[in-house]
Amino acid sequence: MIPKEVLKKIRRIQITTSRMVSDVFAGQYQSVFKGRGMEFDEVREYQPGDEIRSIDWNVTARTGHPYVKKFVEERELTVMLLLDMSASSAFGTVKQLKSQLAAELCSVLAFSAIKNNDRVGFIAFSDRIEKFIPARKGLSHVLRVIREALYLKPQGKKTDISAALEYLNRVTARKTVAFVLSDFYGTGGVLKPKSGNGYNEDLKKSLSIANKRHDVIAVTITDRREFELPNVGIIKLEDAENNKQYLVDTTNSALREEYNKNSLAMFSSRKKLFRSVNMDNIDVRTDIPYEKSLFAFFRARERRMR
Repeated sequence: MIPKEVLKKIRRIQITTSRMVSDVFAGQYQSVFKGRGMEFDEVREYQPGDEIRSIDWNVTARTGHPYVKKFVEERELTVMLLLDMSASSAFGTVKQLKSQLAAELCSVLAFSAIKNNDRVGFIAFSDRIEKFIPARKGLSHVLRVIREALYLKPQGKKTDISAALEYLNRVTARKTVAFVLSDFYGTGGVLKPKSGNGYNEDLKKSLSIANKRHDVIAVTITDRREFELPNVGIIKLEDAENNKQYLVDTTNSALREEYNKNSLAMFSSRKKLFRSVNMDNIDVRTDIPYEKSLFAFFRARERRMR
């Protein structure tokens, strides 16, 4: 039985995001995400100005008159939402937790997809696959996706993005538009680099393979306290993914500076990783309205496709 407060959240997200999609994002979504290419529609008689390469020589030979093949864009897409539900997502110091923001972003992307008659699928993961919902169309299906994004209780605490991408490749037969919503922390992210490049080479390999088969977009979700430590005295910090605890004296300005420096280096490695595999990235923060980040992404991608 889903608690009433969760049902209220689902309803609020449905109203907010569907209005946003109708007013703003639907047109931009369609302009930057194309179908699988061109599919054959019909043949018609040749007209002056038609491409010679489009002539259907078999039909032309049978009829004695030149005919050309007509193609139309195959618009329908499959959009897969890969949602990181590891323990580090249950953190937030501004308006909402990163996990709540991620669920709302899933809603915006899902409503944009079904408004354009695309199918939506869902993979929730931690250090294992927590939930898989095959891609389908329709409002009731999208509401189910939002419900799972908000209400699913993960079994794992750690992060394994590579395993989620490998699972995506196993359960999808065709090319998809795949959004990976994660902070990219943990042993399966970029937090513990394995090479001098500053990022996890195993993750790079998985992203590269997935992005060659699919159109993969990383949606990175960050809270400001993950790169800016406040001066609030001695505090206890806990690594959510391995339960290790630390006492930290935040009055130490050198410590705060080092914390900021290390965090910025990790975020820089994250961007470097995405660039290395030619993958798009949308940076989202809990203290900044996500509409701005989505707008910037759509505009940049639209300009690049012209």
